[in-house]
Amino acid sequence: MRSSHKSEEPWKVRVDTGGTFTDGWALSPNGDERRCKVLSTSVIRAQVEEVVAVGCYQLAGDHEFAGNFLRGFQVEGGGVVDNWDPKRGLLSIHGGSDFAKGDALEMFTGEEPPILALRILTSTPLEFPFPDVDFRVSTTRATNALLERKGSKGVLITTAGFEDILRIGDQRRPHLFDLRQELEVPVFDSYVGLSGRIDASGRVIESLRRAEGEALVERLKADAVDVVAVALLNSYANPVHEQEVGDWLREAGISFVSLSTDLTGAVRLLPRAETATANAYLSPVMDSFVANVRSGMEGGSLELLTSGGGLKDAKDYRPIDSLLSGPAGGVRGAMEVARSAGYDKIIAFDMGGTSSDVSRINGAPVLRYEQKIGPARVAAPSIRIETVAAGGGSICQWSAGALAVGPESAGADPGPACYGNGGPLTVTDVNLLLGLMDSTGAGIPLDIDAARAKLHEFQRKMEEDGVPPRPKRQLLEGLREIAIERMADAIRKVSIREGCDPSSYSLVAFGGAGPQHACGVAAKLGIREILIPGDAGLLSARGLHHCTREKIVEQQVLARLDVLGEGWVERVEDLVQEALDALGEGASLNRVLCEMRLWGQDSTLDLEMDAVPEHGELERCFREKYRELYGYDPPVGKEIELVALRVVAGIAEMGLPSEEFGPALTVETIEVIQDAFRTCVIEPGWRWARGSRGGMRLVRQDQIDSSREQSSLGWSPEIESELFRCRFEGLVEEMGELLRRTAMSPNIKERLDFSCALLDADGRLVVNAPHIPVHLGAIGLCVRKVSEGRKWRDGDTVMVNHPAFGGSHLPDVTLISPVFVRERLIGFVANRAHHAEIGGRAPGSMPAEAHCLEEEGVVISPILICESGRSRFQEIEDLFRSSRYPSRMLDDNLADLAAQSACNHYGVMALQELARASSCEVVLRNMTELCRHAAEVLRSKLLPLTGRRWQGEDVLDDGTRIQVLLRCSEGGLQVDFSGSGPVHEGNLNATEAIVRSAVLYVLRAWVGDHLPLNEGLLDDVHIKTTEGILSPVFPEDPTACPAVVGGNVETSQRIVDVLLDALDLQANSQGTMNNFLFGNAAFAYYETIGGGSGAGPGWSGLSGTHVHMSNTAITDPEILERRFPVRLLSFSLRKGSGGRGRWSGGCGLEREFEFLEGMTVSMLTQRRKKAPRGKKGGAAGLPGRQDILRRDGSCEELPEICSFTVETGERVRILTPGGGGWGEP
Repeated sequence: MRSSHKSEEPWKVRVDTGGTFTDGWALSPNGDERRCKVLSTSVIRAQVEEVVAVGCYQLAGDHEFAGNFLRGFQVEGGGVVDNWDPKRGLLSIHGGSDFAKGDALEMFTGEEPPILALRILTSTPLEFPFPDVDFRVSTTRATNALLERKGSKGVLITTAGFEDILRIGDQRRPHLFDLRQELEVPVFDSYVGLSGRIDASGRVIESLRRAEGEALVERLKADAVDVVAVALLNSYANPVHEQEVGDWLREAGISFVSLSTDLTGAVRLLPRAETATANAYLSPVMDSFVANVRSGMEGGSLELLTSGGGLKDAKDYRPIDSLLSGPAGGVRGAMEVARSAGYDKIIAFDMGGTSSDVSRINGAPVLRYEQKIGPARVAAPSIRIETVAAGGGSICQWSAGALAVGPESAGADPGPACYGNGGPLTVTDVNLLLGLMDSTGAGIPLDIDAARAKLHEFQRKMEEDGVPPRPKRQLLEGLREIAIERMADAIRKVSIREGCDPSSYSLVAFGGAGPQHACGVAAKLGIREILIPGDAGLLSARGLHHCTREKIVEQQVLARLDVLGEGWVERVEDLVQEALDALGEGASLNRVLCEMRLWGQDSTLDLEMDAVPEHGELERCFREKYRELYGYDPPVGKEIELVALRVVAGIAEMGLPSEEFGPALTVETIEVIQDAFRTCVIEPGWRWARGSRGGMRLVRQDQIDSSREQSSLGWSPEIESELFRCRFEGLVEEMGELLRRTAMSPNIKERLDFSCALLDADGRLVVNAPHIPVHLGAIGLCVRKVSEGRKWRDGDTVMVNHPAFGGSHLPDVTLISPVFVRERLIGFVANRAHHAEIGGRAPGSMPAEAHCLEEEGVVISPILICESGRSRFQEIEDLFRSSRYPSRMLDDNLADLAAQSACNHYGVMALQELARASSCEVVLRNMTELCRHAAEVLRSKLLPLTGRRWQGEDVLDDGTRIQVLLRCSEGGLQVDFSGSGPVHEGNLNATEAIVRSAVLYVLRAWVGDHLPLNEGLLDDVHIKTTEGILSPVFPEDPTACPAVVGGNVETSQRIVDVLLDALDLQANSQGTMNNFLFGNAAFAYYETIGGGSGAGPGWSGLSGTHVHMSNTAITDPEILERRFPVRLLSFSLRKGSGGRGRWSGGCGLEREFEFLEGMTVSMLTQRRKKAPRGKKGGAAGLPGRQDILRRDGSCEELPEICSFTVETGERVRILTPGGGGWGEP
């Protein structure tokens, strides 16, 4: 047996350890390929077919282990394998428990999964040493440790005043409409702030204090802390303080120290701190894993794959390098398979158990440099892979009278029902029950009876809700179609985000479930060719064989192009040489990557060059890329910034030989081709050919038929309804991706302050894709108001921001387009987006002390921006210029309007195509059904409450009353705001659109079910307002119209608090957006600041997040200081500000600025006098407060709404409100 290991050539073994399975591929010294798939629990699972004798068992299925290979393996339940006879499938076990027929039998060695795979691939029994091995490994060990919180606790050291940076994050809450929710807890729960400060230029303005450091080190040693992350403010500009702290820690003997600047040179404190923390947290886990693999293999070379798709020697490997290494191996494998078949443009589609990974390749893989994984954003190079929450483990659900597939997953444990561990009905079970996979050839035993039982339980739930019994096969096929619809929508959305048409690509389908769904997904995307690798189920392992040793050297630049000319080529060549030297002999330059953006934006573009570019090429290439992606030229006069420079060097590996395909075979009925490592489902309409290396090429026989793409003929109503819900939601989400990609304003592109909507022919909201809840109920009202007396024509698009026509405040500009099919109006598409600047008395168009609408900016009554397909942009430009308070950023306005117009144009075409494929009647029927379903859900919620009354009231800080009376009757829910205050003299007036949005938000939170946000929820809701602060009158003259900017951002929050309080759903939240603005003639800055949310029955409030009607991200401290003449002295939780109770309210925030030059500051806030109230005996949260600290040391409290000037060196401190508590403490 040892003779097979005697060779000068090493075995080439490639292993990918995933969350559920470990896949292995090997090339023996004599050129034989071997494959294996084992559970990542390091267990070999088999099933007892017959009990031959005591301790002797006949195993079911085929097991390709050599004679006596299993000798010495331990058996779960006790005992050790004594003998294995592969010819007869007989296993003898010495000692331990007895097994019966049908029992699952698990064998293990206690080795790491890659070592078990190595043992199987090389047929090395336990008593023999391994042969010489060239070993490559990718693993999700670090990813799983991060997601499952199985790393090592430690301490984050950061700059004093920023100790809560990980807990605050970017201040967004994870779910828009859930009152009860939890933030992801950082992996470290201990934080230390150090004195010492570096400014944005890299200048040390306050040195570290050695005595403070010594005291800290002593505390860490006393607490036996061995894991520490360090991330100090502005260390990207000068790492000297981080390096000094790192020296202290290492001198003290602390084993695992991660400095943020050792891991990434990127600007932004939060992701750098999260990266350093994740790396430190995972270091003990990954060091142990790598050491165990190294010691287990007993020699040879060990390389590990990075998330960027390059190999690193084990000694140089960092934990954060591995987080997406498995998917990266799959993409590399897909690329090589495609190239060998003659394809360069592919979409890699890797569908696994819990999710699907999608990557678009056109030549070389695209890299990105930050990704969110569980509780951390990690700044490390990775192949751009989008993960879609749809996999074989996606759970099929019947909830609130509707079908759904995913996004929840059964995961690996318990897994699908057919795994036999009590799991739910999943997509894998659906395929098994449809006969689209063979339970005996799946690699692990599958229990089809368990899947049937879960299907029966699923059907019973539907019938209990009054759904007539459906044929099992129709239901199963419908669930599968819904899953495919979700996957196709996700891939389409990713493609739109990246500015490409998926139909021009070929699909490479792999993973455990990819080939099962490839035909359906490709048809919906218009893709005509599919490649299925021979090793489809092992491609992440097989791909490792085609990865190369790579070195990425990066340099943070953060400079305008016009100052980079001198020494440019030498600068790049120095980085190239550094990368080549790191790799040694055989290395060559692969590509140069320039990360660039317009000055002042966060969104970047990557330019990729094969050689060192001349300085003059950069601007030209940037402008070409910008035009290609966005559809228009960069604004004239906008400077271009080089953010970072990266060079990628590598050592080339031999590629695959060309794969030749035989004659194509026609498929008349569904054909299933299955082996141990892949299950392929080929649908009618596709021809397929087998390749010379076991691959398969599928080609569509005819033009992609849109009826296959969208038809719902023959489906039961509940399946058809869910399919169209997917399609409608996909349509508006794709509109949103297009708008986000092509917009100019950071408010749209980065803060996501926009919404897209689909409406029926009456202007009722059907589906909305909101990022900001205050837009919720507004768009439908806006469409109906604009439609009054208007004769719509095909090709029209109307623009409006006037509150009299359903607007919220002037920066929110709405575009509305009708959709006609054969001259029949079938609906509308619309979008609403926040323009960063639209005129007004103050920069940023949020004047705190405005008293009429005209003072808030350019007022736009409904005007055609496009008439019967003809652009009227010149007239729009004239409108923006001619206002009394014109826009200060006209080019940005026009670019954003062009993006909004393109967004609507896409929506119009998509809805027309949907109607053509399925008929207008089917589309209209399902629009009506979605609204009917939402209405029915609310009706069922209200029915038991008939006869109930609820009342609530509160006052704004100036005493203006907000009052509501709710009455539930057989006719529905009356929401009466009579008794609320008069028209506000300032800007706190809320429009009808804002009131509707607030009511719809509360209803959606009250119902709690996952359902589309449409106006069906308001069918039985009757909202009454009288003239006053919640229903001001808007004359034609803007100077006579009341101001509304504060109504949108402040009064809206109070309306929600009053409604939630009346319904006994939640204690008061902070009740404000804490609007903070500063600027002068040269610049303007605007932010909204989070606070505490109210507690509820059974949960405590969130701390330091936005609440209810807002959810925008806050600017990172380093970006803030780099762009504006300010210094952020602290950003922390306001301890003790949440109201006490059985469940406590969330804490507010503390944020303090120092101004480095004179400027004007404006604040528009509430809850400075009236504290957020508790509920059911819970205490109130602390009210907010803002102070100005003058240079002479005096401190002055500021009113809730104010504008004032500051001088150099003066400071403003903002304390935001805490949430109210619930229940007596």
